[in-house]
Amino acid sequence: MAAYLIGEVQILDPQLYQEYARGVPATIAQYGGRYLVRGGAVDAKEGEWNPQRLVVLEFPSLEQAQRWYASPEYAPLLAIRRQAAKSKILMVDGYAG
Repeated sequence: MAAYLIGEVQILDPQLYQEYARGVPATIAQYGGRYLVRGGAVDAKEGEWNPQRLVVLEFPSLEQAQRWYASPEYAPLLAIRRQAAKSKILMVDGYAG
């Protein structure tokens, strides 16, 4: 079953974040993932949620998403992101319907 990583990102250091953004797509693809949302305009309809940047990734499974997040390929980029931005990240299984 597909799984999704959903991230809300507040960029603190745009130049450093660009270094992260250039390197991360190849690591995502290596684990079977792909971007569904990568930035773009946000149109908040309800509540107090108005994120600066949203990211949604799709992976073949929750296990594969977790492997990517804990991978040696992603680790140095994760360290960069943590310096360049404040983030809220979660992973969730898709709907099997």
